Amino acid sequence: MDTAPRIDSQAPATSAQRAVTVLIARRVLPAAVAGFEAAMQGMLAAAQGFAGHLGGQVVPPDLVEDGDEPLLYHVVFAFDSEEHLAAWQSSPERAHWLQQVLPHTVGHQQLQRVTGLDYWFAAPNSTTRAAPPRWKVAVVTWLGIFPTVLLLFLTVAPLLADWHLVPRVLVITLLVVVIMTWVVAPRLTRWLHPWLHAKA
Repeated sequence: MDTAPRIDSQAPATSAQRAVTVLIARRVLPAAVAGFEAAMQGMLAAAQGFAGHLGGQVVPPDLVEDGDEPLLYHVVFAFDSEEHLAAWQSSPERAHWLQQVLPHTVGHQQLQRVTGLDYWFAAPNSTTRAAPPRWKVAVVTWLGIFPTVLLLFLTVAPLLADWHLVPRVLVITLLVVVIMTWVVAPRLTRWLHPWLHAKA
């Protein structure tokens, strides 16, 4: 299979480069869950071979009810730059796995591209509001990460005590990102919205 040109992952990053994350929402019928998850795991594995790949994850529905209603899945892909993301998105490998995923989904995918911490601090349903000052972003991020990490060290970390350091840190940091992105950060930014976006 021909492969798309890939940018050298060892090339020095410029100050303008920023990590970029693609958030994808897909609806899947209950009967197609196994096929969808298998195809997505294939896509995630393929993405790992591309320069600049930072990680990927399939996030299953929060609540699964009995019946035939489609289930909402979220998929996350992260790359260290727009150029590396573009190489993945235009690749034959991605096109191949999209064809494997498509029969298991209902309707069109919803795709959102974000950079850095913009996903946490963007105004709901808006792409025009300026981001808060960086020092406020840092304060709110710390307010979310500190209790999240503390909770995980008190609950999950003891269960991983016998694991090697790298997989243990991998699991903890993955949980921090998921909890911050879908639980803690949205609530903090909503509660502190007047302060974050207060006019000088």
